[in-house]
Amino acid sequence: MKSVLSGKRAAIAAAFAATAALAVAPQAVAAPFDINFDCNGDAPTGAQQFALQQSTDVSAPETVAPGAAFDVVVDPAVNTIPGEVNGNTVKEVGGFDLRLPIPANSTYVSAELAGGSNLGPNPPTINVENGVATVHLDGPIAGGSEFELPTITVHLTAGESGTIETKLAGTSYEDPGLTFTAVVSSIIGDVDVPSACFPNPNPTLTTTTIG
Repeated sequence: MKSVLSGKRAAIAAAFAATAALAVAPQAVAAPFDINFDCNGDAPTGAQQFALQQSTDVSAPETVAPGAAFDVVVDPAVNTIPGEVNGNTVKEVGGFDLRLPIPANSTYVSAELAGGSNLGPNPPTINVENGVATVHLDGPIAGGSEFELPTITVHLTAGESGTIETKLAGTSYEDPGLTFTAVVSSIIGDVDVPSACFPNPNPTLTTTTIG
């Protein structure tokens, strides 16, 4: 009988411990964003300015303990490659690089990609260097077709104090957060148009308070 009671006490203690762990674990809060990219294409016929928009859900916990592990998750919605830009037909787009800085007051641990569709024959990759995570897609993606970028999960460790803000990289055409090359049909034939984009405006996607 004593061993049965001990087993029950252990089970109850484990249940309380699990409940307490759930109560203090950081809860991720997701928010939708329509991110507007201001783009410049370096075409042989002259610079081409245009805009792109990407809807995205981004989540991170509202609070995290100093030194604790947490995740930032960026989940882009289905989008469509433009079939035409400034009167020029877009045949395909490839060589995408999307950049996300590792937030201040946090330390990068690892990152992973999941899902995505119609991104070309090669799987997307993510690489972190000099404090910036870069998601790369070889493509090609045909003009006028739908695609979905992969969900990006970045595993981080919180610093000692302050706030941790998630934003995209990019402040200008010379400091882009998104680059790619479009193959465009123009009056001189099919041409490659390297393009540089930055989020304008560049919203704060998540804010996590350390404490």
